Amino acid sequence: MSGKAFLDTNIFIYIYDSREPVKQSIADNLVRGLAIEGEAVISYQVIQEFFNWALVKGPVKMPHEEAQLYLATTFRPLMVVPSSFALVSDAIRIQERYRLSWYDSLIVSAAQQAGCHTLYSEDLQHGQQFGSVTVRDPFR
Repeated sequence: MSGKAFLDTNIFIYIYDSREPVKQSIADNLVRGLAIEGEAVISYQVIQEFFNWALVKGPVKMPHEEAQLYLATTFRPLMVVPSSFALVSDAIRIQERYRLSWYDSLIVSAAQQAGCHTLYSEDLQHGQQFGSVTVRDPFR
């Protein structure tokens, strides 16, 4: 792997959700590999979306103690892009140009601001370019 890579929320959902073991294994290996190399990047949005799913919407609710541990051991070591005026401003331009959903525009903006070359997600079109960021669907 070369260069920073942004990890979308669905990657972490598959790691936690055992209903799709093949995707779970792929997601787990991807995150471990990028984290070991110090190339994994997420945004606060990813953390918020994941915990909304894990604590509220998921089929099996994550216990709060486990959520605290997951936050400390899984998310804390990753480079996190904070929310900012520039991130939101860029997301507005991205949404207008590419006609993405608002939340996908924020993800693309965060990946660009972090200097990522790759955005791993199954929510966007595999191979799509957003400036220097290329979308890769690891489950393809």
